[in-house]
Amino acid sequence: MSSDITLASSTRTNLLSLNKTSRLIGRTQERLSTGLKVNSALDDALAFFQSEGLSNRAGDLASLKDSIDQGISTLKNAVLGAESVSELVEQAKGLALQAKQTTDTSERQNLANQFNVLRNQITDLANDSSYGGSNLIGQTADNLITTFDEDSDHKLTVTGTALDATGLSIELAASNFGSDANIDAAISDLDAALTEVRNVASTLGSSNSLLQIRFDFTENLINTLEEGAGKLVNADLNEESANLLSLQTRQQLGVVSLSLAQQSEQSVLSLF
Repeated sequence: MSSDITLASSTRTNLLSLNKTSRLIGRTQERLSTGLKVNSALDDALAFFQSEGLSNRAGDLASLKDSIDQGISTLKNAVLGAESVSELVEQAKGLALQAKQTTDTSERQNLANQFNVLRNQITDLANDSSYGGSNLIGQTADNLITTFDEDSDHKLTVTGTALDATGLSIELAASNFGSDANIDAAISDLDAALTEVRNVASTLGSSNSLLQIRFDFTENLINTLEEGAGKLVNADLNEESANLLSLQTRQQLGVVSLSLAQQSEQSVLSLF
């Protein structure tokens, strides 16, 4: 009787071993098909939720990165507009200086007309310097607020400055540049306008550089978070392939072992 129990136990052990190997093969095949060693919280709750947390933060930062990128484009466009306004102001100053060099009334009037056209172009250019509905240098200048973190605690606010003719205090050519005093007043206004435009362009450029640094930092942080999340749940495909081969070999040996055990049992039973 004890011999029968021993033989049954041996068979049962082989069957349990085969069943365990089959489960391991299934798990390894799933890892190979999904590329993940942790597919759900059932596999490893700690790793699964840690990875999920890192991935979620990376997703949130990706949205912020897009917003930062749009902020960079807005600032670049504003800087371009400010530089172009500066060129127009310099041209206007050139006309005023040219007017001062002549006493011919008709020539001064002609130069004054050109000056007034440039003045209008300054306003038009400033108002056309918008990006995505935001204009930092237009007649009604907008502010730019760029958020850097998920809780909106860290941000950069860029205050817009009107660089149109009115905002720069550039008046129409007084009395068609009829006197040197009129021209000198215009030149003084233009010098002040140039200083203002250059200061604004410099400030916008500095803000743009800061946003670019933040963009690069956020992009690198996202990559780090995604890499960390992957380390927690991603499978080593080379290792899993080797595991599968080993398990399949173990399974084949288990089948052979079970067959031999059954044959041995049948041989013993045939003696009774």
